[in-house]
Amino acid sequence: MAGEGETQTAAGSDPLLSPPTSTLGLPFDVPSLLSLARRGQWRALLDAVADARRGPNLLPHHHLACLALSSLALSKLRRFSDAAAEIDALDASFDSPRFRFETYPAAYPGRSGSMIPFALRFLHADLPQRLGSRSVTLDRLYALLDLVQSKIQEETVAAPAADRWRRREAFVMATLCCNHFAHREFEVALSLIRQLLERDPSDPLLLSRLGYVQLQIGDLTGAKASFARVESLHPEGEWTVELENLVGRNRALEFIVAKDYTAAVREYEECIERDPADVVALNNKALCLLYSRDLSDSIKVLEGALERVPTGALNETLVMNLCSMYELAYVNHGDVKKSLSNWIAQVAPDDFDPSCTRI
Repeated sequence: MAGEGETQTAAGSDPLLSPPTSTLGLPFDVPSLLSLARRGQWRALLDAVADARRGPNLLPHHHLACLALSSLALSKLRRFSDAAAEIDALDASFDSPRFRFETYPAAYPGRSGSMIPFALRFLHADLPQRLGSRSVTLDRLYALLDLVQSKIQEETVAAPAADRWRRREAFVMATLCCNHFAHREFEVALSLIRQLLERDPSDPLLLSRLGYVQLQIGDLTGAKASFARVESLHPEGEWTVELENLVGRNRALEFIVAKDYTAAVREYEECIERDPADVVALNNKALCLLYSRDLSDSIKVLEGALERVPTGALNETLVMNLCSMYELAYVNHGDVKKSLSNWIAQVAPDDFDPSCTRI
C-alpha cells in the first residue's frame, strides 16, 4: 500500500497487497490488516481500517493507505458504489499537488513524487465497469498502463522500484487481456499477450495463455505450438510441481479439443496427485467425466475436493458446476443445494459469491 514516491519501496507478489517497507511507517498494524485481506475477512478489515482512521496524528499518506484498504474491502464485498464513492470523495485528480510529498516539506523532508497507492489507482480504473461503464474502465486502465510504463523508463528509478513497476505493468496488461478476452475481443487479447512475451519469451504462463486464446479462435495448430514451446523451453528435469501441472493441464486441453475425455481425465488425475488443491484440474476432470456421461463420478470429484481441501477448492466456478450437476442428478436438487449453501456460509471468505449455488 506504499505510495509511489521515488524513495518508496514495496515487497510482495500481489501489486494490490504489497506492505510498505519504507521509513515512512504507518501508525497502525499494516501486516495484521493485510493478513485479514489475504484470509478474505473483508468485513473485519473494514472495521480495523475505520479504527485506524480515528487514530491521532495521521499524515496525508496514512489517510490514503486507509482509503486504499477500505476501497479494496468494499470492492471485494461487491459494494462497488460505496467503494467508488470513497475514492470520489477525494474530490481531486490523482495528479493534484495535494497528493505529492513535496507539497508537505515539513512532514516529508527530502521526499518527492506521488503518495497515491497503486491499489487506489487500479481500483479507480476498475470500479466503473462494475457499475456499467466498461468504456471508462478501459480508458483508465490504458492510462494507468501509460503511467506504469513511463515509470519504468525513468532513468532515476532504482532497480528495486523498477522491478516493482514491471510487476505492475504485467498486472495491468493481464487485467486488460482478461477484459478483452471476456468480451470476445480476441485479437486485442492476443496483441497484449504478445507484447508481454516480447519482454519475457520464456514465461510458461504467458505462453499457455497465448495457447488458450488461440484455442478460443480455432487456431488449434497455433495452440499446440504454444503449448509445445512451454515444454521445450523448460527441460523436464527442471520442472516444479506448478510447471508440471501447467504442462499437464495444457496437454489435457488438447485431448479435450480432440474429444478424448478419457486421456484428458488421466492428465488431470496426475495433476491432482501432485497437487490435491489444483482447482483447475479438479474442476476440469469433473467436466470431462460429465462429458463422458459419468455424472455420478463427476459429482464425487467435486464433492471430494470440497471435503478434502475446502479453502483451496471453494471456488465460485467449481461450486456453480457442482450445483448444475445436482440439477441433472437429483429430483430434490433444491434441498441438496441448500445444504451445500449452508456449509459454504460457514467456511467461505467474505467475498465468496453465494449466488453461484443457483438457489
